[in-house]
Amino acid sequence: MPPITPSFNTIRRVVIKIGSALLVDSEKATLRFDWLYSVCEDIAQLKKEGVEVVVVSSGAISLARQQLGLTAPRLRLDEKQALATIGQISLAQAWSQNLSKFGLTAGQLLLIPDDTENRERHLNARATLQTLLDLNCVPVINENDAIATTEIRFGDNDRLGARVAQMINADCLILLSDIDGLYTADPRTDPTATHIPIIEHMTDDILAMGGEPPAGYSSGGMRTKLIAAQIANRAGTAMIIANGQHLHPIKNLWNGGKNTWFLPQTTPSSARKRWIISSLNPKGTVFIDLGALHALHEGASLLPAGVTHIDGSFTRGDLVNICGPDKAILGRGLASYSSEESLKIIGHKSIEMEQILGYRGRDALIHRDDLTLDSPLIRQ
Repeated sequence: MPPITPSFNTIRRVVIKIGSALLVDSEKATLRFDWLYSVCEDIAQLKKEGVEVVVVSSGAISLARQQLGLTAPRLRLDEKQALATIGQISLAQAWSQNLSKFGLTAGQLLLIPDDTENRERHLNARATLQTLLDLNCVPVINENDAIATTEIRFGDNDRLGARVAQMINADCLILLSDIDGLYTADPRTDPTATHIPIIEHMTDDILAMGGEPPAGYSSGGMRTKLIAAQIANRAGTAMIIANGQHLHPIKNLWNGGKNTWFLPQTTPSSARKRWIISSLNPKGTVFIDLGALHALHEGASLLPAGVTHIDGSFTRGDLVNICGPDKAILGRGLASYSSEESLKIIGHKSIEMEQILGYRGRDALIHRDDLTLDSPLIRQ
């Protein structure tokens, strides 16, 4: 399958990653207020054009350094965690206040790697993000440095941005940086370095161009960006590296600013469904009636009313087989409820679920985004 052709016109959901070096003045250890205001204005314009926006923002630790006098180039993990608890308050307030000037509401979400890799936490985080987007909010995400240890850290928000983009099936991940894309060598030290506008396939040779992270407060570097591109592209998400140092960096990008595109070979939806159908070891089986079968082939979610019975023991987020009235396996999906909860609600209408379970969850037993059938209508 050829790479997806790059186009801003096709982007309907975007993740924008912003690093500490862009957001925080390294000398004063204060926010670059004019710059942040311009970014929020750009986001507001994207929202007007029907684009859903999620922000992954660094800056909490950098903001708190000067306040506590911890300005050494290298900090212990516990010092970083203490700084994060202080700086995150200022960071969240800054985003909330500036987005509100354009009639937008910010929602804060702090994640660690396990939140994107553990199926149940993945579904919980994704559901929260989807609800925020449905409510026309702008989720602002950062790594939960206050509780993450060395063994369970992303280490940089480039990879966090890629995991978030993967989680929400984003069309594009934009990494705003201090450089306008990928070069054949470091342009700061090699005058012969040439800019590469499009990367169609991530190869070992491309990854080797990454080099080492720059000195200073930033934990990122070109190598982490290339690893992020690899994660995003495998999930069907395009990625862009662009210079974010000037005011209105998103507007500049949309108006033709210099950048590098990293192209996926598939769409986010196709990549997710291929992952589901190729996953091993389903934990249970869901049997459906003829009406539910027809509904699934029309692209609907699997509702409890269409389920006749279930086998196996599974928890929320586990992979289960889907079988039709003839007991043949039709496909697979990720369960929105545990087997214990599912037994209580199968055969019932969605409006009855809250009374049965004691809380209001998803209307579907398996959401259409989390299932795939052995049918072209579902797999595409």
